[in-house]
Amino acid sequence: MGMKKKMLFGALMLATSTAWAATGAKTGIAQYELSGFVADFTHFKPGDTVPQLYRTDEYKIKQWQQRNLPAPDAGTHWTYMGSAYVLINDTDGKIVKAYDGEIFYHR
Repeated sequence: MGMKKKMLFGALMLATSTAWAATGAKTGIAQYELSGFVADFTHFKPGDTVPQLYRTDEYKIKQWQQRNLPAPDAGTHWTYMGSAYVLINDTDGKIVKAYDGEIFYHR
């Protein structure tokens, strides 16, 4: 590849990466937020109701800080389904928010 082509390629790569960064790539814990996930061979999304099993104390996450999760709002708690941390309402088990389990390793 000639020098001219290399320089053109480099400029194109720089412009592409700059444009991608400007599109609002998520950072921090927002990059782990899920719009949907699969658990127990079922697709779930915010607004869905989780099975009763995930509303039990056995699945309730009390040490959410150690998993890099935000504090649950009053009347909600964190649970774990499949490979996702899921914030659900205490009263009806509806999903408020979900994060990829990789958030545990977030620094």
